[in-house]
Amino acid sequence: MHTDLIFWIGFNAFVLLMLALDLGIFNRKAHLITIKEAMIWSGVWITLAMCFNALIYYWQGEAKALEFLTGYVIEKSLSVDNIFVFVLIFSYFKTPAIHQHKILFWGIIGALIMRAAFIFAGVAILEKFHWTIYIFGAILIYTGFRMFTQKDKVIDPEKNSVVRFFKRIMPPVTDEMHAGRFFVKHNGKRFATPLFLVLVVVETTDLIFAVDSIPAILAITHDEFIVYTSNVFAILGLRSLYFALARMIDKFRYLSKGLAMILIFTGIKMLIADFYKLPILIALLVIVVILAISTMASLITRKESNKDLSR
Repeated sequence: MHTDLIFWIGFNAFVLLMLALDLGIFNRKAHLITIKEAMIWSGVWITLAMCFNALIYYWQGEAKALEFLTGYVIEKSLSVDNIFVFVLIFSYFKTPAIHQHKILFWGIIGALIMRAAFIFAGVAILEKFHWTIYIFGAILIYTGFRMFTQKDKVIDPEKNSVVRFFKRIMPPVTDEMHAGRFFVKHNGKRFATPLFLVLVVVETTDLIFAVDSIPAILAITHDEFIVYTSNVFAILGLRSLYFALARMIDKFRYLSKGLAMILIFTGIKMLIADFYKLPILIALLVIVVILAISTMASLITRKESNKDLSR
């Protein structure tokens, strides 16, 4: 089912409006994002996503609405893994909390552009070369097993090929943050600040995540509009979700295992699609159950650990 151009224009106009309100009005001045503020904005983005889901239901029917909801839940849950990495990146660079919002804002702008390119390319490849569905499925399963078996994540930007390339071709990097600016001039010479280097690392990290997340949602639907809009809503809520969870992310020790299981599940779903098409509702229930179990296991383990420490 092809979506009319007017809906693409309308949706992207809405996204641009929300981003303009975010940067131009609500967060015009750099400030520390409190957990309360982050939770409120997380609620706003989730509510907007659910309102859009209702619109999809009345516009295209129950099947498309379920596809959007399942895709949104997958992307939202996988974005939690981004948060783990963002915490490590900001910690490595000792990025002041007051500047983290700006980095994530521009990081999300870049992520929206990259995800759109990945989505259209992925759908086009699947439609023209259907056999690539098995490659995408294998990538998801491999990534899931790798995520399930890996231990603590380690961030070393010095090993990032993009960062090394940037340092060779771009201006020298200063030692100071310079009030949250990405570039400064000194004695007529242009310098990049550490904040811009952090932004480069955030963008390249999201590029790696996109390789996993886009095939995951393509296992649910090949409808470009559904894939794109569910991705966009998940990404738009990522920044507020980061500030809501960053200080308590260590409490969810088994959540990454749950995310790994979701990748493996969607990979298997993609591999068997030609032989058995798993109903979207069943896929959604499986994903929700995996998330619930991994979250509950994390909280229970955390509670037991606290009891042992108090003895």
